[in-house]
Amino acid sequence: MQIPSLAQLKKDLSYLSEKELIELLADLSKFSRDNKSYLFFKLREKSDPGLYLEMVQEELEADFQTARADHYYYAKKAAQKLRRKMNKLLKLSKVKTDQIELLLFFCEKLREYGFMRHRNQVLDNMYQMQLSKAATLISGLHEDLQFDYEGRLEELIP
Repeated sequence: MQIPSLAQLKKDLSYLSEKELIELLADLSKFSRDNKSYLFFKLREKSDPGLYLEMVQEELEADFQTARADHYYYAKKAAQKLRRKMNKLLKLSKVKTDQIELLLFFCEKLREYGFMRHRNQVLDNMYQMQLSKAATLISGLHEDLQFDYEGRLEELIP
C-alpha cells in the first residue's frame, strides 16, 4: 500500500465537511497520546500561549526529582531518558522561544540535580549538544531576544 503525499491528503481533507473533520480528528487523537497532546496544545495555544511551556516544565521537573543521579551509570541513563522525553515534547511546539526555554531548562536542571558532577563523557557530550542546539536557535531570533537568552546561555557554559 502506498501512502499518498501530504498535498494529496490536504486536497482530500478540503472536500470533507466540518462534522467529518471533527470525527476524523477525534479518531486520530485516539490512536496515540502524541496526537492527543498535539491537538490539545494547538487548540489552547491562542488563549494561553504559556500553557505548553508550563506543563512541559512541570512534567520534566517531576521526572528530574525522581531520577537517580547518585552513580554515574544511573545518572547517564536517567539523563538520556529525560532527553528523549524532552525531544519528543519539543516536536509539539514550533515556537522557537519555547524550544529555547525548554533546552535551557533541561540544562539548568542537569546541573541543579547533580548530573554533571560525575564528569562522564556521555553526560558532558549530551549537555554540550543541548547547549549548542539552544545557541543555534538563539542565533535565529531578533537581536533583543538574542541578548536576553545569551546571558542565560553564558551562565550554563562551564
